[in-house]
Amino acid sequence: MADFHRGSPLGTSGASELFQLLRDGKPRTRAELATVTGLARSTVAARVESLMALDLVAPVGEAASTGGRPSSRFALNPSARVVLAADLGASHATLAATDLTGTVLGEVNEDIVIASGPEAVLGWMVAAARDLLDQIGRSEQDLIAIGIGVPGPVQHSTGRLVNPPIMPGWDRFDVPGWVQQHLQVPVLVDNDVNIMALGESAFAWPESEHFMLVKVATGIGAGVISGGRLQRGAQGIAGDIGHVQVPRGAGIPCHCGNRGCLEALASGPAIARALRAEGIEVTTGREVVELVKQGNIEAIQAVRQAGRDIGEVLTTAVSLINPSVIAIGGSMARAGEHLIAGVREIVYTRSMPLATEHLAIVQSSAGEQAAVLGASLLAIHHALSPEGVDAMSSR
Repeated sequence: MADFHRGSPLGTSGASELFQLLRDGKPRTRAELATVTGLARSTVAARVESLMALDLVAPVGEAASTGGRPSSRFALNPSARVVLAADLGASHATLAATDLTGTVLGEVNEDIVIASGPEAVLGWMVAAARDLLDQIGRSEQDLIAIGIGVPGPVQHSTGRLVNPPIMPGWDRFDVPGWVQQHLQVPVLVDNDVNIMALGESAFAWPESEHFMLVKVATGIGAGVISGGRLQRGAQGIAGDIGHVQVPRGAGIPCHCGNRGCLEALASGPAIARALRAEGIEVTTGREVVELVKQGNIEAIQAVRQAGRDIGEVLTTAVSLINPSVIAIGGSMARAGEHLIAGVREIVYTRSMPLATEHLAIVQSSAGEQAAVLGASLLAIHHALSPEGVDAMSSR
């Protein structure tokens, strides 16, 4: 459960009592909301009335009387509306419908090819969204926002991707605009690792203000929460550690156009390529993970070395950002402790002792759900902002 006083990693929503209602659902009176948020009672009353008119907030009984008329208490009505959360990966997609607390109501998974282009992938998403809403007994009128994670740099203010290395045809494509031609609700787009960091942070580490989520899959990237806020950077590529050069990778070409990138050395496809060079017939990261689970020594050693390579880059990140938690997620994290052991081996031995004294390097607790949880959080935060509520009121 998130700490209201710490705030959301996404920043304030403009009227913080809305996010408080969202995050804990604890019934409160208008006076208690005014005290907790520091807002004027008139502001709180107006916002509660707006939420009640939309059925987003409902009375839940009366507070104990202190001598006068008992005050009504209010709490979020989580089932009033739904949001859609999409995690679009290089070769796989997950789409979930959640209530206003992020509880998953229904989910669909599909193998996709992100390189097939935005219209093909988003067309699948829109069709799957309508089917999913129908399956859970909700209509498009119940939908209030969509959050989407994509495997490339995103200009968050516009939702457009910027020079995504593995997404031909997506550069500058207006993802929100295209989706809104079919589903007329706000559409929020962010890098997939950012939304994973949001989901993992909310699910497992809500008290940690300095947190990193590292995704190791077809690509490698990191989502960074520092000072309790998600850091996107000037151009939306904060945490793009996959294209940091690693000495051991000198000369190895990367799809970004450079050589020696971490991603070309330690991603799922890169590990598979290294194993093929040793005569082991394996083509994908998933197959590498299966070999590791079967106890294949060569695969275990390759995954452990990939962890060491990732640790090389994270050692710099530890000195620069000083996180208290680094969570390892993505499909390659399913290889278990072998990958994480390699990361720990390098980070704990090469970082300053003060930086690692209380540093936890762990496997993602939310796992495959981290991305949809984060995408849901992104959509809910926008939908329940004052601007979002006003927009709903005018529809």
